[in-house]
Order: sequence, then C-alpha cells, then structure tokens
Amino acid sequence: MTSDMKWIEVNSYDEMSEVAADIFTKQLQAKPTSILGLATGGSPVGMYKELVKRQQAGNISFNDVITFNLDEYVGLEQSSPASYWTFMHENLFNYVDIKEENIHLPNGKAENLDAECVAYDARIKEAGGIDLQLLGIGVNGHIGFNEPGTSFDSKTNIVELTESTRTENAIYFDDFKDVPTHAITMGIQSIMNAKEIVLIAFGEKKLEAIEKLKSGIITEDFPASQLLNHPNVTIIYGGTK
Repeated sequence: MTSDMKWIEVNSYDEMSEVAADIFTKQLQAKPTSILGLATGGSPVGMYKELVKRQQAGNISFNDVITFNLDEYVGLEQSSPASYWTFMHENLFNYVDIKEENIHLPNGKAENLDAECVAYDARIKEAGGIDLQLLGIGVNGHIGFNEPGTSFDSKTNIVELTESTRTENAIYFDDFKDVPTHAITMGIQSIMNAKEIVLIAFGEKKLEAIEKLKSGIITEDFPASQLLNHPNVTIIYGGTK
C-alpha cells in the first residue's frame, strides 16, 4: 500500500465532519481562489454545516472559490427537490458567500449528453484543475457514480445506475419509478486529476469498503482502489466494526 495515503480514524460522524472541514478550511485560507471538487449524499452533510459556520464566523470565504460537483442525475430539472443542484444549495451554497456563476454541476438535462461530458472536463481544466476533491465511498467501492468495472481511464461519462444504487437513492423520491436510471459523473481519471483528495466514510456499512481499500489491492472491480495510486489522499473514517 502506498505510504502517501493518510489514514485518520475518528470516533464519531461529527468528528469526521470537523476533521474534513479543517482540511477544507486550511485550503481556503492558504488559497482563497481554490477550485473545489464537491460530493453529495449523507457523508458530507456535517462537513458542509461546519463550513457554513466557519464562513459565517468570518474564518473562511467562498467569494473567489469555484466548485465542481462529482455528478448529477440525467433527466432531472435543476429545480427538482431530488437533484444534486438542489442538495448543494440546501446544504451549502445558500448559506455561504459563493457566486452563483462559480458553481458547476454536470447538466443532466443537456440535449447532447456526450458533448456535456467532454465540456465538463474542459471546464475543470480551463479553471485550472481541482485543488481539493471531496469523495464518499459506496459499499461496493464506487466513487462518484463509477460502479465496479469502470475503467480507471474514464473521463466524465454517462452511467447506468445499478438496481442497488437506485434502491439506495429511492428515499429521495416519491416513488421508485421516479428514480433516474442514469447519471452523469466525473470519471475515475477526472477524479485522479485533482491535486489533493479527501475521502470520508463513517458507519458499519462503509467499514467493509474501507478495510478492502486498506488491503492495498488495486482492481477495477473496486473503483476506489485507484486512489492508492494518487500522491495526496487523506481517508477519514470510523464506525463500529
């Protein structure tokens, strides 16, 4: 296993959120014009709350920050309550001093989705590349919506969501049939291009994936294992075994 990967074990979800927020705070204080890669889901909610507190206390500013989110559902309007655009606004953007034009998520309603994928990677490159990328991890090792079997060379692409992923996300929809079947996601190579990566995971369900990552085996059957080849990754994890 690469010696570059930093492992931080925590005792609670709140501690995980604070430790992650500390890394983002240092990044924003050192470089107020940072390009941040952001994630959705249950894992980062606490960290976003912490960053809101710190911004409102005047410790950090998002005024010159540019953000790129990992993914978005295909076919959902931005204004949909279940869209990741809505999630990001409700959990972070509505409460900090970020400029709306500096917020980027893939456009799941684009007429030409393949062109949108290429354009998204181009926008990241044009901005100067991601300085700090936040990740969660799926039980099966997925990062972003890159499911097992995804090529490590993948750029931003359209993925068909597995039945298990759709079932997991059904809580955000009125009816299972409303859960989108596809998403647009940064690819594994797109994620690996970030200068620094922070992965957060807490809870019994996630620990199996973390243990697998610790084993040091790199395989496309476990997408997160490619992170072992990155020079600057911090894993913040915890939960009862």
